[in-house]
Amino acid sequence: MKKLLLDKVNVPGIKTFEVYRREGGYRSVEKALTMSPDAIVEEVKKSGLRGRGGAGFPTGLKWSFLAKPEGVPRYLVVNADESEPGTFKDRYLMEFLPHLLIEGIICSSFALGSNVSYIYIRGEYDWVSDILDTAIGEARQHGFLGKNILGSGFDCEIYTHRGAGAYICGEETALLESLEGKRGLPRIKPPFPAIKGAWGCPTVVNNVETICAVVPIMNDGGEAYSKIGIGKSTGTKLISACGNINKPGVYEIDMTVSVEDFIYSDEYCGGIANGKRLKACIPGGSSVPILPANLLLKTAKGEKRLMNYESLSDGGFITGSMMGSGGFEVLDEDQCIVRHTLTLARFYHHESCGQCSPCREGTGWLDKILTTIENGKGQMKDIDLLWDVQKNIEGNTICPLGDAAAWPVAAAIRHFRDEFEWHITNREECLVRNFGLAHYADELKIAATT
Repeated sequence: MKKLLLDKVNVPGIKTFEVYRREGGYRSVEKALTMSPDAIVEEVKKSGLRGRGGAGFPTGLKWSFLAKPEGVPRYLVVNADESEPGTFKDRYLMEFLPHLLIEGIICSSFALGSNVSYIYIRGEYDWVSDILDTAIGEARQHGFLGKNILGSGFDCEIYTHRGAGAYICGEETALLESLEGKRGLPRIKPPFPAIKGAWGCPTVVNNVETICAVVPIMNDGGEAYSKIGIGKSTGTKLISACGNINKPGVYEIDMTVSVEDFIYSDEYCGGIANGKRLKACIPGGSSVPILPANLLLKTAKGEKRLMNYESLSDGGFITGSMMGSGGFEVLDEDQCIVRHTLTLARFYHHESCGQCSPCREGTGWLDKILTTIENGKGQMKDIDLLWDVQKNIEGNTICPLGDAAAWPVAAAIRHFRDEFEWHITNREECLVRNFGLAHYADELKIAATT
């Protein structure tokens, strides 16, 4: 498979402008500046590129919604917050191919009529932000940023803005609030950012991988890009593979690859670590439903499940999941689903901004109930209570964080209810496993009487 984004990642010195330019970098900028902005948007539409941040919305269509009032600036904001547990492919792009992102930003900015673009990068990516700042300086020094780029009359500046470690700021409107210097709370929509975004001006927010994909689209044409992949899952996709596998890392795939081949082939994950069996997988980052092995490898129709938007979601949340952000987390036969679900629930409880009561209160209840069950102190009715709590969170919040907290819990109960029941009927074993018999003998006595 021809790699579109990572084909040059192993070239020595590719982080520098000189090497990147020598390897064909910034050709797409030269081409874009000879086209009209509308023609570039049409190429992106033709490519079928979908947003690579999680929602998978068609990028060209999103760009076409951008309002263009006279005398009002427009902004492109790159979402480099990447706080979704299990997802690290945007960091990989920025760390090793910073000029690819800058090239994509310039092309996208020209198409959108934006003269100022921001890269909102998570605060923990401190060293990556320094790499980007260096690359931005190099691009400006060589005439690809600043005033009158390549004599085209187009001006473009790029600035990095470091976040402060809030997961909620990965949501585009909370990101814009933070960019403006305010607390990162999601906005009620409408109005959408395309109408009223950064500082009340029309704004497009796309994540790093999406903007990088604009470069091969410009170089090869939207039609050529659309022929890679299958159906509405066009182009290539970066996958952050982690968990109980032999070869964790970032992989660029053609979306015709099957899930089974992705896990077991030497080209990708290399199989389950330590010769264990596959138990389950979260295919799109921590916020999407977990799937047991049998549903992960086969669709509801009995066909091989493929690594793309349509195949992963086949059957809805009953038998399917989502491509999401591409955070592919593999669990082997020894992993405890209850403990894993508790870890995720605790994360979402901690990261809730507190603006919506279903999320503010509900994530706390999910954390509390799961802790009780995991520690061998739960009752059978707690499983049904968990289900009711997640159901009352889903769809009742301003932003998707509530859904992100609810879906993993719902899927874990749906597919692994027997493990929740085991924790309740084997209290003593849970307590000994989690705390140790000697230190928590009193806990055992208390649990035996409740």
